[in-house]
Amino acid sequence: MSMKRFQSRHRFEFILNSVKKGQRLFKDDITFLLGLKDQQQIQTMFETARALRTRHFGNKIFLYGFVYISTFCRNNCKFCFFRRSNTFSLRYRKKPAEIIEASCRLADSGVHLIDLTMGEDPKFFFHGRSAFDELTSLVSSVRSITGLPVMISPGVVPDPVLEDFAAGGATWYACYQETHQLALFKKLRIGQSYWERLGKKYFAHRIGMLIEEGLLCGIGETNEDVAESIEVIRSLDADQIRVMNFVPQKGTPMEGWVPPEPTRELMIIAIMRLAFPDRLIPASLDVEGLAGLKPRLEAGANVVTSLVPPGQGLAGVAQSCLDIEDARRTPDSVQSVLSSCGLQAASLDDYLDWIANRRREVLRKSTERKVIC
Repeated sequence: MSMKRFQSRHRFEFILNSVKKGQRLFKDDITFLLGLKDQQQIQTMFETARALRTRHFGNKIFLYGFVYISTFCRNNCKFCFFRRSNTFSLRYRKKPAEIIEASCRLADSGVHLIDLTMGEDPKFFFHGRSAFDELTSLVSSVRSITGLPVMISPGVVPDPVLEDFAAGGATWYACYQETHQLALFKKLRIGQSYWERLGKKYFAHRIGMLIEEGLLCGIGETNEDVAESIEVIRSLDADQIRVMNFVPQKGTPMEGWVPPEPTRELMIIAIMRLAFPDRLIPASLDVEGLAGLKPRLEAGANVVTSLVPPGQGLAGVAQSCLDIEDARRTPDSVQSVLSSCGLQAASLDDYLDWIANRRREVLRKSTERKVIC
């Protein structure tokens, strides 16, 4: 064995042993792990990620229902199927009664959370704070009727609107940067402010909401860029962290983009688990559908997201129609996959306990920062 290979193996073992002991994963370590080519080492990294998940969550997996409530958007993001100028995109605005019906179906099916997602719909964004009253009322209705926590993914809304969402019962605020490399962000999210978008998540935390941050991979980022994203996510103290491989979308400037290898997303999921062993990390059904669930769970994910009820005319994100109408994105459909991984769906009480404990931790840290200041 060459000296270089020996040093690489020694470093690999040192990093994994360190994270097992609860030590921090540093930027250089993340870059090193992302550069792994040896399949045995990659599998060992996945095994370590699963072991850390088991340490903090046992064999319990959380399930998220997904309701895309409006596919209209004022933005023109280069990667998004629902970008403003895409004439191929299916456009709809679901009525409150339709959204509540879909949410109730998801609740009855056994999900632990309802994720209400939308583009930055001009109906709301161009008419001031009061225009969001309908959406705030919807959050309250879904929360009270289903009895489940609600995640709201509305884009970059004014601070008072976020406060209204929180007061109305929204537990989570999701708003993804997709990249934390500033120049790349500007290329992808045309005409949008990186700092404003990031700041909304800090503000949501300050008012007591839990936050989800996310990245796209395979969009031109380097390994160093991903490592920087992990550092920013650490500074955000995000409660849930998502990564998805980019899927080229018809009618967008990136339609002809070559998508990344599936392993890219899996490796980042595992590294996220090594970096944040006690946080929620989704396995999204939006990229490869049910067929892609098992490898994401085996990489260390502990949430199945984008469960969508059939027959409601709802869209997904990366693959807007994949597996929805043939009922392959329901809690029942994922049970056999969970079992094959030695996992099982958590109870609602398990999820509510995690939320309560996490909120106490966020409040404690917020109080400590105020004392220091």
